[in-house]
Amino acid sequence: MPYRVTGKQPNSKMCLVCGLKNSAGLKAHFYELENGEIVALFTALEEHQSYPGRLHGGIATAILDETIGRAILTKYGEMIWGVTTEFSVRFRRPVPLNEELQVVGRITQETERHFEGTGEILLSSGKVAVEGYGKYAKLPLEKIADFDIAEQEWRIDHHDDDPTEFELGTVSFPNPDQQPGNPG
Repeated sequence: MPYRVTGKQPNSKMCLVCGLKNSAGLKAHFYELENGEIVALFTALEEHQSYPGRLHGGIATAILDETIGRAILTKYGEMIWGVTTEFSVRFRRPVPLNEELQVVGRITQETERHFEGTGEILLSSGKVAVEGYGKYAKLPLEKIADFDIAEQEWRIDHHDDDPTEFELGTVSFPNPDQQPGNPG
């Protein structure tokens, strides 16, 4: 089932995941969907590999963490941000280089001060390559970092080829206890 894009989130200058001027970065773009999820698009390059032709597990973890953490922005805009307090991953398949991939993130539980979320890196076939589960503190940006919006070039980078909808791979957990972060 396709999901309509309802918004695009900003990129920055030097972030490892979304920094457009970081020569070693992923340069991921983030899209908010009508179902409340967020999708990141990125293409891993040779600089991001571990074994030849495969994305490094730490980089896979970073893009999952960023995507799930950004899910809170779909609800509060830039008033509240997610700061990772705990994160776990499950690697299911190798993640190839030089191929545009989707990363999906969502909030699964929320309190006044915290939220939890899950996400997946999807291969072009729609199969899940990596699953993530995180816990985050909800904080205003001024309590996280000295962040100058102009200096960091924090802005939405629109392109004519930005997607208007996503057809996401099927993600299902036959047993709820097998979700990432839950021993099962």
